[in-house]
Amino acid sequence: MHTTPQDEEFERVTAKTNIVIRYGIIILLLFPVVAGILVCLFRIICVDGDKWMRTWRKEQNRIPMKVVIPNRGNIYSSDGKLISTSMHMYELYMDFKLGNRFPKDSFLNSATNGIDSLAWYLSKNLGDRTVNGYKTHLKNGMNSGSTQFRISAKKVSYLQLKKIKQYPFFRLGRNKSGFYEKEYMERRKLFGTLAERTIGYIDENYWNNLSKGVKGLELKYDSLLRGETGLRRSVRIGRQLANVLYEEPVDGFDIMTTIDTQIQDITEKALLNKVKEVQPRAAVAIVMEVKTGEIKAITNLIREPDGSYSESENRAVNGQYEPGSTFKTAVMMVALEDGVCTPDKTLNTGNGLYMYKNRPIRDHNYNKGGYGAISAEQALWYSSNVGMAKIVLEGYEHDPQKFIAGLERIGVFADLDLEISGSGRPKVSMPGKAGWSDQSLPRMSYGTEVQMPPIYTLAFYNAIANNGKMIRPIFTKEIQRDGKVVDRFKTQTVVSPVCSNRVLKIIRSMLTNAVEKGTGNAAFSKSVSIAGKTGTAQLIDKNGTIYGHNVSFCGYFPADEPQYSCIVFMHRPSGYPSGGLMCGTVFKTIAEKIYSCQTKIIVRSMKPDSAGIYIPEVKNGHAKSLAYILDELDVRTSGPIKFEYVSGKRNMATQSVNMQEIPVRDGLVPNVEGMGAKDAVYALEKCGLNVRLSGWGKVVSQSSPPGTRVVKGRTVTIVLKN
Repeated sequence: MHTTPQDEEFERVTAKTNIVIRYGIIILLLFPVVAGILVCLFRIICVDGDKWMRTWRKEQNRIPMKVVIPNRGNIYSSDGKLISTSMHMYELYMDFKLGNRFPKDSFLNSATNGIDSLAWYLSKNLGDRTVNGYKTHLKNGMNSGSTQFRISAKKVSYLQLKKIKQYPFFRLGRNKSGFYEKEYMERRKLFGTLAERTIGYIDENYWNNLSKGVKGLELKYDSLLRGETGLRRSVRIGRQLANVLYEEPVDGFDIMTTIDTQIQDITEKALLNKVKEVQPRAAVAIVMEVKTGEIKAITNLIREPDGSYSESENRAVNGQYEPGSTFKTAVMMVALEDGVCTPDKTLNTGNGLYMYKNRPIRDHNYNKGGYGAISAEQALWYSSNVGMAKIVLEGYEHDPQKFIAGLERIGVFADLDLEISGSGRPKVSMPGKAGWSDQSLPRMSYGTEVQMPPIYTLAFYNAIANNGKMIRPIFTKEIQRDGKVVDRFKTQTVVSPVCSNRVLKIIRSMLTNAVEKGTGNAAFSKSVSIAGKTGTAQLIDKNGTIYGHNVSFCGYFPADEPQYSCIVFMHRPSGYPSGGLMCGTVFKTIAEKIYSCQTKIIVRSMKPDSAGIYIPEVKNGHAKSLAYILDELDVRTSGPIKFEYVSGKRNMATQSVNMQEIPVRDGLVPNVEGMGAKDAVYALEKCGLNVRLSGWGKVVSQSSPPGTRVVKGRTVTIVLKN
C-alpha cells in the first residue's frame, strides 16, 4: 500500500503525542510520592525537630569527645640541626580472647604462621628475648586469656611496626591474630647528652595529658612548644567506626637555640677528658659569643655515686659557688675606678703571710717565701691574696659600703634574668647585716664571702671583652613555625659601661699578662691569644676545716679582637688545686679548637714564599695533553709541541717548562721511561705489544729496551715508582 508523506507525518505526531501522555501519567503517579517526602521532611524539621535534636545529642553524649594531642615543637641548634623532637612510638599487644575466637590450634601448630616462626622473628628483630623465651612468653599470654597482653617491653617506631605486621601469624590481620598496637609519643634528643640539662625534659605523664616541660628550655617555652589540643569523636558509619575531627589540633612552635653543635662537642670533650683525670664533684664549661651574648656551648658534669658523670643538674646557672680569684678582676676594676690604686702602685706582700686583726691572709706561695714587693698589676697576674687585701683595706676599710656600691656599679650583682628556670643570683655579705664580720672585707678581695653561679662570672668577663658593655646571656635565637621566623631574640644590655675606657684598657692588659706572665700561664697558646684569670677558693666547714676547693679559669679569645668568652669551673677536684693547670688547660683546648675550626685562609692573598718552587715537575707523555694541563696552570712552555710525545724539563731561571721530542719510529719499541702509566700503556699497545704494570708513579724501567724491533703480541713489563 502506497504511503503518502501526509500519512507519515500523521504517524510521527501520533507517536510523539503518545510519549507525552505516558510521561504525564508517570509524573502524576510520582507526584504523591514526592509530596509525601516533602511533607515528612517538613514534619521532621519543623514539627519534630526538637525531639530528633535531643535524640542526636543523647547519642553524641554517649560517645565522649576525645582529645587530639598536637605535635610538640622541635628544638634546633643555631646551625639548624635537630636537637629535640617528638617521635611516634608503639607498644605491641595481643588479644588472646578475640571474643573466644582466638585460633589456638593454628597459633600452636601452623608451620608457616605459628608460634615457632613468630618467636624466631620477634627474637631476631627485637632482641630482648631468646626464641625459646618468646615461645614461653607467648604461651603464658595465651593461657592467661588476656585481652591486653604486652608482647615486648620495647617500643618500636612506625617503620618497625610495619615490618612486624608482616611477621608470621600477625600478617593474618587483627581480627584473626589479635595483634594490635598502642601509640605513644616520645621526646627524643638526637645528640644524646648534648646540653641535655639546658635543653630540658618532659614529665612522665607527657602523653596522658598535654605535654609539659619540667626543666630547661622545655619548661621555659612550654606554652609555645606544646601547641593546642583538638577534639575528635568516634562515629559509627555503617558497621565501622570513623573518627570525626571537631577541632583541629595546633602544633607547637619550634625553638632555635643559640647552641652550636660543633662548639658544644668541642667543649664537652675537652671538659670530660680533664674531668676523668682530676675527678671533681662537679664541672662546668660555658662558651659565650662576645657581641651577641649567645651561649654557644654549656656543659654540666655531675659525678654520680657510681663514679660516672651526667647532666643531672644545671650548676652553670643555678650553682652557688665562691668564685675565688676570678673575682679579683672585679675588685681591681672598682679600686682603679675609685682611684684607690694605680697599676704601678707598690705593694709589700712580704713572705706571703699577712695578719689582719689576728687572722692570717695567705698567698698560695707563702711557704716558699711569697712575692715580696710587687706592683698592683702584678698582684693580679700572680693572684696575690695579700696584695689584693691590702688594696681593699687601704681604700675601703672605713667605708666598706662604698666598696659594695662599686661592685654593684660595675654589674657584678646585676640580675641577668636568665631563661633557664631555677637560675641562681649572686649572694654577698653586706655591712651591718648578719654574717658580716671584720674579716669580710679582706676576704671579699680574693673572692670569698661571695657566692655566684659560674654564668654570672662569665657575663662580667664578657663585658670586659665587649668594650665595657655587659649583655644578657641568651639561649634562644628564634621562635619559628613551619620554617618561618615568628620572633627573633635580640641582644639586651644589662650594664653599659661597666667602667671607664681608661680602666677597661688597664684591666684587659692585666688579663693578657696574667696568662702570659702569671698564674694563667697554663692557658697560654701559640695558636690563639688568650686573656683571662685563674680562680681557686677554699671550702671551709663550720669548724674551720678545709674540705676541698673550687677552681676555675675565666677569660676570652682572641685577646686583641675577642670573639668568644669562656669559663671552666670545677668543684672539689682531687689532687693539688690549680685553676690554671686544671681549668686553664681545658680553656686552652676549647679556644684552640674553636679558633682552628673558624679560621679561614685565603690562599690568593698570601705572599709568595721566596724559597718556594712554583714550576711543577712534569712527567713525559702525550704532547697535547701536557700542553693543555700546563696552560690551565698558567705555566709557560717553550720548545716544539708538534710531536706526539715529549719530555718536559723545568727551567727555574725562566720559570717555564722546555719541551723536547721523544722519537717514536714505526716497528721499534718506544722509550716510555718517565711517562705515567696511561701514556706508557697507550704508546706500547699502539705498537702491538701487551703491557704488564708493576708499582705506581712514573715508569723507571721497561723489559723491552727502547729502539729494539717490535714483536707483536709480546708482553712488556714496565716498572713504575713515585
